[in-house]
Amino acid sequence: MPGSTPASSKARVYTDVNTQKNREYWDYDAHVPNWSNQDNYQLVRKLGRGKYSEVFEAINVTNNEKVVVKILKPVKKKKIKREIKILENLRGGTNIIRLVDTVKDPVELYQKLTDYDIRYYMYELLKALDYCHSMGIMHRDVKPHNVMIDHQMRKLRLIDWGLAEFYHPAQEYNVRVASRYFKGPELLVDYQMYDYSLDMWSLGCMLASMIFLKEPFFHGQDNYDQLVRIAKVLGTEELFGYLHKYHIELDTRFKDLLGQQTRKRWEQFIQSENQHLVSPEALDMLDKLLRYDHQQRLTAAEAMQHPYFYKSIHTLLISVHVVTLSDGSTASLA
Repeated sequence: MPGSTPASSKARVYTDVNTQKNREYWDYDAHVPNWSNQDNYQLVRKLGRGKYSEVFEAINVTNNEKVVVKILKPVKKKKIKREIKILENLRGGTNIIRLVDTVKDPVELYQKLTDYDIRYYMYELLKALDYCHSMGIMHRDVKPHNVMIDHQMRKLRLIDWGLAEFYHPAQEYNVRVASRYFKGPELLVDYQMYDYSLDMWSLGCMLASMIFLKEPFFHGQDNYDQLVRIAKVLGTEELFGYLHKYHIELDTRFKDLLGQQTRKRWEQFIQSENQHLVSPEALDMLDKLLRYDHQQRLTAAEAMQHPYFYKSIHTLLISVHVVTLSDGSTASLA
């Protein structure tokens, strides 16, 4: 009946299992996983992908054991802890997949990158983007999980071209591409005539998470909320200006959720933990990438010329001009 309270109900079996267990058993939020070394596992081939994860066949290089590795996409830590705790509790159970090990998500590597590392790898990623764009191809899924880095060899590779597409002027494309946290505003407002600049927005999201140590930087719960999170940083005035310029009609649900948001200054995201990674050049670079108007974003070639990279390029050029001699001494080639 309208206004009545739903009747309560309890499971007919195992009703009090968790009630009778110690809190440690079911309080996954307080659980602290034991992280192993991710270098112990070498990926062999991709087995599949889902909304929240990708699955690979892999080898444990310490004992040659064949395993399956599930790589979780950026989600709330609480959700990750819940899955780990449940699998630990079920370990050894009848016909239950056995959790062998847990290793830190590669995204955590962000926190180990130095200011120079970020500049260096961003520049290397821009090389990849400028090349694919110059070949008439949009990647459309730029995100941390699709960037492989060999820190020892200082090499970077942009992977997973499953959502990539050829760009043709004035062609309309599917907006159901890119991962939510890296979707450009054009996708979120269903503007189909996008271009290479979509990849530059995603790159800007990566840069923001790296320098501010906030992964992901725009953490929306769904596509509607994703635009709200963006508007809370870039403001609604600029958003409505963008919509007006391209004659985009916004879903009424969006309008209700957005409200009126004032643009924030990038300096507001600087804290004691990340200030060593933030510089005026980094903020300027970020500001020129994270623009609502896709035509105003830096191209990959323009971004490579930004002052943010002067320091890393200068250091690289100096190192190239120094060689080690047979007696162990060094000499400059300059």
